[in-house]
Amino acid sequence: MPPRDNPTARQIRLGSELRKLRERAGMTARDAGGLLSTDAARISNIEAGRLGISDERIRRLFTFYQSDDEPLLAALCAIATERRGTHWWDEYRGILAPGFLDIAELEHHATGLRCLQPMTFPGVLQTEEYARALFAGVIPQVPGEEVDARVEHRMKRRAIFDREAPPQFEAIVHEAALRMRVGGRKVARDQLEYLLQASEQDWIALRVIPFAADDFIEVTQTVMYATGTVPQLDTVHIDTPFGGRFLDTAADLDRYRALLTFAEQTSLAPDESRSFIHHIAREL
Repeated sequence: MPPRDNPTARQIRLGSELRKLRERAGMTARDAGGLLSTDAARISNIEAGRLGISDERIRRLFTFYQSDDEPLLAALCAIATERRGTHWWDEYRGILAPGFLDIAELEHHATGLRCLQPMTFPGVLQTEEYARALFAGVIPQVPGEEVDARVEHRMKRRAIFDREAPPQFEAIVHEAALRMRVGGRKVARDQLEYLLQASEQDWIALRVIPFAADDFIEVTQTVMYATGTVPQLDTVHIDTPFGGRFLDTAADLDRYRALLTFAEQTSLAPDESRSFIHHIAREL
């Protein structure tokens, strides 16, 4: 099978976790290749996510690397057995950039989500009109058909809340986002009202950082922390106007956990936040 041209972020993550295990064991790619009767180049492609690997081979590698982390083993084997074309976001492959599919996949598999939103609202909590206004303002502009596809994709991401056990979702939104009149007065007001409705769900915690907060949080990018099925699969996603980035090193995870905890401490409590948003909505 030829190497994948565009592995998903989740496929890349599987490979990187196998590489971490190998390096921790003090083994080389050639050592791993010898175990699996292949060469170092193939091991490198597997660890880069460009080639798949069976769950049986993952189990053999775990034994070879002397790892007894059964929860991690089960989680990686689960990723290895996943197949493209089985989830709703696969419909957009070849229509939207891979990053759109990767973020939907990340949210789908997360057991919990925490996000910090300095200028906009979380994608899964946006109204259709608000999302359309955002995508219509992208520079350079995208064709109307792609705007439609992006909006439709964003609305479908809400499916994570339709499950029997939705992931816990904590959104920390800055007052700047609340006061931005994206799409005009009516679109902005409807977005705030939808945000209030969504925050009534038990699995959604909404917090606001007001302009009056004494502590300054130096972040201008959207940050999302996705809790994996095991701690090793926790992932940070940073969104920018020019694309997103996935971070998973221990240092990055520690840094962004600390940032989100600080942001939570700086923000208003959920009840206070709801009252704050309601007040701003009435002003529009």
